[in-house]
Amino acid sequence: MDIAAHAIEPFRQQVLAALGDGRPLRIRGGGTKDWYGQQLEGAILDTRGYAGIVDYEPTELVITARCGTPLAEIEAVLAERNQMLAFEPPHFGANATLGGAVACGLCGPRRATSGATRDFVLGAKLLDGKGDVLSFGGRVMKNVAGYDVSRMLAGSLGTLGLILEISLKVLPRPFFETTLRFALSEADAIRHLNEWGGRPLPLSGSWWCDGVLMLRLSGAEAAVQAARRLLGGDEVPDGGAFWAAVREQRLPFFAGDAALWRLSLPSTSGALSLDGAQAIEWGGAQRWLRAGSDAASAQAIRRMAADRGGHATLFRGGDKSAGIFHPLAPALGVIQARMQSAFDPQRIFNRGRMYPREA
Repeated sequence: MDIAAHAIEPFRQQVLAALGDGRPLRIRGGGTKDWYGQQLEGAILDTRGYAGIVDYEPTELVITARCGTPLAEIEAVLAERNQMLAFEPPHFGANATLGGAVACGLCGPRRATSGATRDFVLGAKLLDGKGDVLSFGGRVMKNVAGYDVSRMLAGSLGTLGLILEISLKVLPRPFFETTLRFALSEADAIRHLNEWGGRPLPLSGSWWCDGVLMLRLSGAEAAVQAARRLLGGDEVPDGGAFWAAVREQRLPFFAGDAALWRLSLPSTSGALSLDGAQAIEWGGAQRWLRAGSDAASAQAIRRMAADRGGHATLFRGGDKSAGIFHPLAPALGVIQARMQSAFDPQRIFNRGRMYPREA
């Protein structure tokens, strides 16, 4: 038995024991996102002991690491080679792990222009609900065998199995960045963001709240400076700290215990006619809303999002009894159930974490 297989064996034995007892397991790394999703149920399967970078090829723009590897360690190693995880996964705490970042599938400000977590997943090893280790994809960008299966793990919240190892595409860090500030109404901000998004500008982040639009430009210095002169606005010193605060939700908008809704909408959707404080990211495609989470409020918010071609998630806080994630269409629900049955037929992993009916 090789070293990796020996390290995985305790996980496998825990899965087999859970199958024998008919009890669920709760996959947990640093626990920085325990609040995300529905209920937490089952004995903890702690991934932190299975850590370390397995392979890193800077010239190939690929890194492979184990699930319990601290996200900060991954980012520090990449920074030494002037590279980055372009989807900017939020940490929400010092103990965030790579496995948790991929399983949650959350992204930061750069997502709208660089891509989502799933777009950077090249391959993965998974411990399924039968105790088997499965491998998908590869460690190089040109190897796409099983690529779609690997990508499905991003955002699955551990309901398909324990992600043991993940290979990710990385990108070079921008040579130059600057942040601009504009005083704009919500409607004007949305209009400008869509207009600018359709032009060859080095946009890499946007945030609107309380009549102020912040815009990040990234790339070659000449291109960034040319865009800055074209767009106008006021240059913001230490823009990096601001975008880190957006990613980690440390801005005043996110403070407090009021329910926080995340709305995914077409970027061209206009201003929302809803009560509650609002913020806009991703060029208009992601909206944040502080509003009620009771059944009536949840129904109204989700109906509005669906009418505009999007969906709504009760991201943080509030009453979870109305459901965290937007209900799946019947056909999608069938597909999801089939996928879970294939990978975790007894539903031992993170039972009920996504939808109450999993329980």
